[in-house]
Amino acid sequence: QVQLVESGGALVSPGGSLRLSCRASRTIFDFGAMAWYRQAPGKERELVASVAGEKYDVTYYVNPVKGRFTISRDRTKDTLDLQMERLEPEDTAVYYCNAMLAGQLYWGQGTQVTVSP
Repeated sequence: QVQLVESGGALVSPGGSLRLSCRASRTIFDFGAMAWYRQAPGKERELVASVAGEKYDVTYYVNPVKGRFTISRDRTKDTLDLQMERLEPEDTAVYYCNAMLAGQLYWGQGTQVTVSP
């Protein structure tokens, strides 16, 4: 059974930074594509960034976060991380990580990020 546990969410002022982490219950090497999604109040869950690749990580970002967010996999800690810079109130949401393994998609429980003065 695969478990993904997010952490790092917090209340932060506009322009601030946060680093989210998603710890997997097994080695990161086992997973295919991994991603961060977010869901703001009253909105659908949306993709934020993804990473895939066996030898080299290939990353993808949606336009609103390009240049501000960085997704990465830490193979020594078995975590998927999301470094978020220059946060905006529009980034307020519950952030979820997911990971693909053997054709099945797994989700974490989410971590709340609130950007407010």
